Amino acid sequence: MHSTIIVDPFPSLVLERKEAIERTIEYLEKNRECMMEILTEVSPYHTAKDEINISIQALTRAIAEVNENRPPTLNSMSVFMPSNVLLYSYVLYLLIPSLYVEKIEFRGSGLVIEQVRQLHNLLKEIHQLPIQLLELSHRKYIKESALQAELVIFTGAYKNAEEIKFQLSEDQFFVFFGHGVNPFILTESADVEKSINDLVSIRTYNSGQDCLGPDVIYVPEHLKDPFVSMLKQRLEVLKFGSNKDGAMDYGPIHYLSAIDVVAVHLNQFSNYIYSGGNIHYRERRIEPTILLSKIEDDLPMAEFFSPIFNVVMYKSEEEILEVFKTGYFLERAMGATVYGDCNKNLIDALHKRHTVSINKTLLDIEDGNAPFGGYGPMANYVSYKGQLIIKPILLSKILHDYWESKHD
Repeated sequence: MHSTIIVDPFPSLVLERKEAIERTIEYLEKNRECMMEILTEVSPYHTAKDEINISIQALTRAIAEVNENRPPTLNSMSVFMPSNVLLYSYVLYLLIPSLYVEKIEFRGSGLVIEQVRQLHNLLKEIHQLPIQLLELSHRKYIKESALQAELVIFTGAYKNAEEIKFQLSEDQFFVFFGHGVNPFILTESADVEKSINDLVSIRTYNSGQDCLGPDVIYVPEHLKDPFVSMLKQRLEVLKFGSNKDGAMDYGPIHYLSAIDVVAVHLNQFSNYIYSGGNIHYRERRIEPTILLSKIEDDLPMAEFFSPIFNVVMYKSEEEILEVFKTGYFLERAMGATVYGDCNKNLIDALHKRHTVSINKTLLDIEDGNAPFGGYGPMANYVSYKGQLIIKPILLSKILHDYWESKHD
């Protein structure tokens, strides 16, 4: 008589920790104001409100995500957390992975460590999972946590990721989440008004302090006048205020380094300032600013963690496609947005290296339970067993696809 093998419908940790996830969802739904108090210390009111919603949504789909992707069960994981979207990051990099990782340690960014501590102290009492905040120096954390973990996640600057990667062994699974240029492109047939409304929405999201914000906006030359005129009018009515104020449109810049980057760039390229351009240091306020140039001016690109609208005029689609072949764009290929009727050549070219949104923003299509990112090494990658894997990443799926295949 043959024995029957019963296959568990879920990875084992899911069954153990399902209730912890459900408790956390319930807590977040019932204690939104408590979460808002913490999050608005860093982010504007509307961003914080949205962050709670997308965090609940990702957690609600977490078990289905893990059951679908069937990642391996790992013993340990070490996470270098980002300095923005604190709750959403807690969900994506800690709570959902707890369904397939036995023990998780993490280090909060020094820029927001007080808020990270508050958030964790509240949530750990609810979920009661083996997720531990280690308040160690960067070097000590690498030695005592990252070098000991099977899985290491780093979010932040590419240079810092590379320094960590080279200290790890080949058997450690290293995942890097960085930043992209995220070009925002209007084609000849774009609805200018809708394009501007959506552009302002994503470029002022978290007062511009979000990695999905576009660092360059390409506009056909013949649309320049209506576009910049309408954009200027739209920006002039935006309201600045405290993060706690639900009526404000943008707030103080939390990260001082972002102010420094903008100050240097605006000073160097002041001739290209179309509107705005003022920095109020006491308020940490960067006025929504339009920089206007032509594609042939070839202004150096910068990542503006602030409400800077870097508008570049172009004459033909070929001009843009040539720019996207340059090293700067290839290295940072993550997301791209196109407005107008479907332009097959352009869309196909972008899809080869980017996650692409059409007539909607990257925020509109971002899904915490699905792969996201691009094919640029400075945007995101996985390093494992001497192999560099550069593609859109969802942690549970990338572990299934590469970890299991290496251990069969």
